[in-house]
Amino acid sequence: MEILLILLAITMVSGVVIVPALRRRREGREELRGHQDAMDPLRYGFVPRERLDVRLPGPDEELTEALAELRRTQDWRPAARLLTATGDDWELRWQRVQTLAGAAAVELAERPGEGGRWLRAWRLEAPKDAGGAVVHAEFLVRQARQTASGPGSTEYRIILEEARTVCGEAALLAPGDPTPYIVELAVARGLAYRDADVESLWQTIVARAPHHMGAHMAALHHWCEKWHGSKERAERFSQQAAASAPEGTLLPALPLFEVYEHLPEVNMVRGLYESEVVSRAVQGALHAVRTAPADHPVLPHVRHLLVMFLVRAERYAEAMEQLRHVDGHVGAVPWSYAPDPAAAYAAYRALAVAGWEQRGGSPAAMPR
Repeated sequence: MEILLILLAITMVSGVVIVPALRRRREGREELRGHQDAMDPLRYGFVPRERLDVRLPGPDEELTEALAELRRTQDWRPAARLLTATGDDWELRWQRVQTLAGAAAVELAERPGEGGRWLRAWRLEAPKDAGGAVVHAEFLVRQARQTASGPGSTEYRIILEEARTVCGEAALLAPGDPTPYIVELAVARGLAYRDADVESLWQTIVARAPHHMGAHMAALHHWCEKWHGSKERAERFSQQAAASAPEGTLLPALPLFEVYEHLPEVNMVRGLYESEVVSRAVQGALHAVRTAPADHPVLPHVRHLLVMFLVRAERYAEAMEQLRHVDGHVGAVPWSYAPDPAAAYAAYRALAVAGWEQRGGSPAAMPR
């Protein structure tokens, strides 16, 4: 808790909490520039760029209301009630915890020393509340990423060690909840847990929620080449999860996230997005979105990533179908890697519309 009190009193915080853009995420930036101004989003019922919500991947009216109340009153109780009402819908709980922690971090960045004080009050006034503990843990993970001294520094490790402690507190307060352990996967990445310890942590998660898409996405990061694994290790993990997934889960989409994480820094292969590997991953993700429940909390994450791949493959009609479902919210990969997520999303949206119209599409012919 001491780290939270210190962090919320910091007077200098660097920028909004967004993962720094990698060079490969900027592939084709020159091609995209200016496209967002080439079409009127209102013709298709799309939300104007300036009104795109960068906090959430998709609509969640209850969460949106809680966020508005938190910002207006700085009272933590709406957030606590929301997480209590979420019950054992672990995918939804994970999504809401992420967004609440992100909101606290963004407030702190906007108003150093003042913003996000509702989280500090939550922990001080209700230290045994499991929701407050797990939001606090996720908040600390996000703050560690933003340390000026960077990963591997003493400051970075201190914050992550505190996050690990708070994850343990949250797990004790809600024994059946996998969310604290999923948050700890990020701690494991930053502190370079031993493989055996990561495996033990993973088994704890799958014992509680074996088909949790958010958990699999978090574990995939650990085994990617840029962290503690390799392309082969990540590919094996994603393929095994997809192959063993029961119908109606989103796990068949996991290989698309693995492909995305290992896109080359510079694409020298003509037709990369039409290659067999990418096409197979896209088809798996399309199957997942068609068979998963329409209200699956993580479904928008898959749809957003599909937009990027489908546009790149010039499969514009299918891209428009995904846009129809997610437009208005852009708090998801790949847009969250960009310095301006709304602009990145709007650029791809404009490319989808341009390609759709070039092939005879129109607002009246939009997929319904």
